[in-house]
Amino acid sequence: MTVTRRTVSGATAVVMAVGALALTSAPAGARPPAPTDGPVTTQREMVVTANPLATAAGVKVLRQGGTAADAAVAVQAVLGLVEPQSSGLGGGAFAVWYDADTGEVTTYDARETAPMAATEDRFAGLSFVTAWQSGLSVGVPGTPMLMETLHDEQGQRPWPTLFTDGIRLAQGGYAVTDRTADQVNSLLALNPSCTDRLFFRDPTAFEYFTNGSATDCAAVPAGTRVQNPDYADTLRTLRSQGAAGFYTGDLADAVVEAVTTDPAIPGDMTLADLAAYEVVEREPVCHDYRGHEVCGMGPPSSGALAVGQILGILENVDLGEDPLGEEFVHLFAQAGRLAFADRNLYVGDTDYVTVPVEGMLDEDYLASRAALITDMDMGTAAPGTPPGEFDPTAPQTNDEGAGTSHVSIVDRYGNALSMTTTIESSFGNGVMVPGGGFLLNNELTDFSFAPVGADGVPVANRVEPGKRPRSSMSPTIVFDPAGDLELVTGSPGGSSIIGYTAQSIVNVLDFGLDPQTAVDVPHHQNRNGATNLEAPIPGVTLDYDVEALAAALEARGHPVSIGTLTSGLSVIQVTDDGLVGGADHRRDGTVGGR
Repeated sequence: MTVTRRTVSGATAVVMAVGALALTSAPAGARPPAPTDGPVTTQREMVVTANPLATAAGVKVLRQGGTAADAAVAVQAVLGLVEPQSSGLGGGAFAVWYDADTGEVTTYDARETAPMAATEDRFAGLSFVTAWQSGLSVGVPGTPMLMETLHDEQGQRPWPTLFTDGIRLAQGGYAVTDRTADQVNSLLALNPSCTDRLFFRDPTAFEYFTNGSATDCAAVPAGTRVQNPDYADTLRTLRSQGAAGFYTGDLADAVVEAVTTDPAIPGDMTLADLAAYEVVEREPVCHDYRGHEVCGMGPPSSGALAVGQILGILENVDLGEDPLGEEFVHLFAQAGRLAFADRNLYVGDTDYVTVPVEGMLDEDYLASRAALITDMDMGTAAPGTPPGEFDPTAPQTNDEGAGTSHVSIVDRYGNALSMTTTIESSFGNGVMVPGGGFLLNNELTDFSFAPVGADGVPVANRVEPGKRPRSSMSPTIVFDPAGDLELVTGSPGGSSIIGYTAQSIVNVLDFGLDPQTAVDVPHHQNRNGATNLEAPIPGVTLDYDVEALAAALEARGHPVSIGTLTSGLSVIQVTDDGLVGGADHRRDGTVGGR
């Protein structure tokens, strides 16, 4: 489905003369610049990703005249190799596309689906960890089909050319990043011993991500150059056969084998499940915020709805002038409480449940929700009753993991893509497809583990065959009051994605920050529990007195938690002077373009 937008024009058409290339290449694993280096500005096109090699691959495609969709294919092919803990061919994604020629916004749902054998009691009696590290958690992957769909509908470069960097890096080698090595070691440390492993129980994954020794059981050190010839072969298959080479044939056989022979608990995915997978074009969810139109992904994503509710509630209050001020942080936390109360009750796959999408974003309804905010923390918020039809449902209590990445791209033609891509928790379910060189997702743990509430009412996001689990991924494109492209944003981070994305929008639109500064502002949010504050990270975030802010909020009744809030924001702002980009240095974020 599509919604018509105004076509980008004038300075925002981004068709200026070729400028200097902001990123031609970068050593694998290199640390991005500190936030004091400021935003990157280009005149023609821009790519922002969580890894310098992925950004460079996208920039190369754009330099060759490719569209943002072409660049996204190349970016994803590289991300799945160099950032395997976060996304890959074994996962899924949501993409929001803006077409400058037609003025249309199109949203693509490439969320994983439950196998047709799945039943609502799939995770009954299982802990999250047990379910996560099993074949039961694996949904039918959507990423390869999204790559092909984006190219077929929005691309113009020859399909085979988009895999060059991915194949070269997989065959020739790339340097393991600090982030990958640290996450491998963190999971290995959770095992009782190196020989008694649940995490990296799969011998192929264990050998690839570690030194293969049961003696010291450590990750391949950061900076080590590794090769993945199986992944190179998988990309060659996609290059020659398209998505069909993934969903049928030898690769499909290998995926099903990996799922159904999981060393922990076998899953039940079939070849028929893979062959039946489709990317769904859904109606964009767009809403007004202070004259700007904010467009994102609707259900099964809760992203656009929850981001929209936070913004819609904040529109009714005075935010002040400080993005880290006590008053704004308090208001942002209260808006988050109210949005998450509704999200946890109403949102699921609209092919299976009725979600009150329009009602949840109704201006009068959000004004009534904003009226619940006082100077003191409200405590756990109750869901409201938005106008419109919806199914009686019970709230979901468990939430998703954070093995996710985000990509923002604007091309020379004025098209824009915001794509959030994931394998769910860190390294997905931990099993590498034999001969495929990529990991499987654990996306089905995003479903409610309990199919019904205490009163027996069904949970909207319960497991059902063929259903897509609820997500917090929030790829977002914003248009200015004149209808021109203004902002492309989004982040990884599990359910924290919603707060990260909303905060990035407010930082730019309300506080007038450039994209890099907007990203560098320490995070704060509330998901209807504790108010989480990010401790400042020297050389990465802006500095502030987090203890003083925590004390002020506690005086207002907030339960406060200070810790790590690892976003991965990729932000592009379209200005009269060109494209301005911000990348998240909490990860290996990098801006490129010319």
